Amino acid sequence: MLENNCKYAFFWLQHTIHARFWENQLMELSEEDLRLVNALQISPRISWSDAGSVLGVHATTLASRWDRLRAAGAAWTTAHLMGDPKDMCLAMVDIDCEMHLRPEVTAAVAQLPEVITVEEAASNRDLTLTVITQDLEQFSTQVLPRLKEVRGLTKYHTALCTRIHTSGYAWRLNVLSKAEQQALRSLAGPESANPSSPDTVVAPLPETHLALIPFLARDGRATAAEIARALDRNPATVQRQLGRVLASRMLSFRCEIAQQYSGFPITVQWFANVPAGQHEAAATELRAIRNIRFSASTTGRTNFTMIMWLRSLADVMEMELTIQQRIPGIELVESVVMLNTAKRVGWMLNPDSTAMGTVVPPYGDLLPEGA
Repeated sequence: MLENNCKYAFFWLQHTIHARFWENQLMELSEEDLRLVNALQISPRISWSDAGSVLGVHATTLASRWDRLRAAGAAWTTAHLMGDPKDMCLAMVDIDCEMHLRPEVTAAVAQLPEVITVEEAASNRDLTLTVITQDLEQFSTQVLPRLKEVRGLTKYHTALCTRIHTSGYAWRLNVLSKAEQQALRSLAGPESANPSSPDTVVAPLPETHLALIPFLARDGRATAAEIARALDRNPATVQRQLGRVLASRMLSFRCEIAQQYSGFPITVQWFANVPAGQHEAAATELRAIRNIRFSASTTGRTNFTMIMWLRSLADVMEMELTIQQRIPGIELVESVVMLNTAKRVGWMLNPDSTAMGTVVPPYGDLLPEGA
């Protein structure tokens, strides 16, 4: 236990050092930067030549710009397990902890690969976690026991997702024209398809293919050649394996932007009750609101949840009015503002929302030493 606490304390110290460094390295994103991010939101693995033909920029210029954005932690591409309840278990876990041990608890839970997102809440819970496991049994027998071992964690409450309606991969900056967006969609690969579509069929993957997932978590644009070198495998073999992984619909690919650069720095989650049989209709209405990041049907004290990025706290009340006007019969039970996101879909973040560069991916145990 002492060894673990020292490890978590060291991790949090490292996190603080990174945070202080980046506080002094703030950058400004240009319109061209935002256009590139928007393009990668639509087609995360598009080639630079194809992207350049749509954006009217030379491929080498785009590659250089992207390298700068990634190095600054301002934007990144990643892939994570979709967590569709038809195939996996997605749980939202609220945690209470001893106040003076909150940093250690945050660091400890963030080191669990099944915990893909960790946020610090302003009310009624200290932390909120998003957890994805292969099934409910793995969540119950492997993840929960490890949470109970975390020093300072005093209580948890779990709600299970029964259907994902909208996820973060679909959120857009919307700085490109409709024609540009359509052109990018026509050039997108199979990994850009809606992974939460009701008719999605997830193809199971053998262990040899699962070993590619950590590389895609670290870089959603990772090539077969790069992965083959790291795994010491034949490039042609990895190319075939990668094609199967991309088409499996097991992963959600996305281009993320540091929230401070998005124009929407406030994260709010609502917990609501929606009448039975009206969840799909509610989700359809919410998709028309550009702020929506996530919506899902759940078990627990409420049966529907939604997460949005807003421009200011003043928008919370206006958005609640909009929701109630669009979705008759919805009961908004609780709203929670997030104070900080320590981890987002596997990526550790600085307090200013930029990426640290540290990723805690699933299936990391399948990697060879040093990979």
